[in-house]
Amino acid sequence: MIHYEYPLSERIRTLLRLEDLFDRFDAYVASPAAPSHHAALLTLFEMSEVAARADLKSDLLQELDRQKAVLSALRGNPQVQGSALENVLAAIEKAHHGIYRLPGKVGQHLREDEWLMSIKQRAAIPGGMCEFDLPSYHYWQHHAADDRIAQLRGWLAPFSPIRSAIGIVLGLLRDSGQSERQRASNGSYQRMLESRNPHLIRVTLADDLPCVPEISANKYMLNIRFVHAGYGVQRSCSVEPIDFELTFCTL
Repeated sequence: MIHYEYPLSERIRTLLRLEDLFDRFDAYVASPAAPSHHAALLTLFEMSEVAARADLKSDLLQELDRQKAVLSALRGNPQVQGSALENVLAAIEKAHHGIYRLPGKVGQHLREDEWLMSIKQRAAIPGGMCEFDLPSYHYWQHHAADDRIAQLRGWLAPFSPIRSAIGIVLGLLRDSGQSERQRASNGSYQRMLESRNPHLIRVTLADDLPCVPEISANKYMLNIRFVHAGYGVQRSCSVEPIDFELTFCTL
């Protein structure tokens, strides 16, 4: 099965983008190859740009406080596993404390490093990172792989509280929904949202179905158009009905 997620607010959109960048960074760092570490460094630059939103820290702190209040009220509930609840509350407290202690904007430590900023500046130029453009970076790429990995993880470390908070918030968001089996006819599906007000819509398709969902939604209506996953002109998958799972997630 393949999950397709559609955020209905800029705040959730930002969290999903950062989650993707964190995962991509991990994949690049897992390789010892210098080109992979180059990609990891570029991903760090993307991360700092997305995370530099002035309200990211305050949004996460407020959401963690809200979730802590909601979950704390479940203490003593016989239908809730006490140990699991306490683990989540402890993770929320740790992430909250970590974000509260972060100085300035998220990613500020990268912007204060002149060497890294010189690399970022050249990275914006197509083909602008050759050895004759950045000899010091060329030298860094010839360091031992373990040394490069240690430095990359060191540059990532200040993002850790943000990453933990994003994992908690998105985890609780995804767990909030109950999937429903639905069927699309003629390659499209429409539904009134009524009073649902979801923050995230998830569409789950079988991985052998050669279609992808194009999702558009507002607080009143959900529209899903299923199109062929091939290259070139996209056409609706209208030959047969399409079965899929639909989940509305709300914090």
